[in-house]
Amino acid sequence: MIFVAILIGCIIGAILGINAPVIPYTYSGYLAISIVAALDSVFGGITSVLNGKFDLKIFVSGFFGNAILSILLTYLGERLNVDIYLAAIVVFVGRMFTNLGIIRRYYIDKWTDKLKEKSMNKEETKKE
Repeated sequence: MIFVAILIGCIIGAILGINAPVIPYTYSGYLAISIVAALDSVFGGITSVLNGKFDLKIFVSGFFGNAILSILLTYLGERLNVDIYLAAIVVFVGRMFTNLGIIRRYYIDKWTDKLKEKSMNKEETKKE
């Protein structure tokens, strides 16, 4: 179900993105960091679904909370003339790779179990 919601969101985002005006260069940093934060939340949500611990309230609060915090860090860094947003990018991308690794292992284990089950079924059929 969550994958259908993600797919619908991507389609709506693509349609809106085609018809939306171009983002000015001055705001592109804010948009980039908020997209990375949102993707981190999405991968975290998928991981929690696979672990059976998904909570919509936590997902939504994390989604918007991470995006807002990352935008505020970018703004603060811009005012201080320090690239603070790089720290947020490192953390978010690191968490994305961790969650992607968990997702990958889950599906590899599931696929391996199916292959083992098929081979066991074939062996049982041969014995009969």
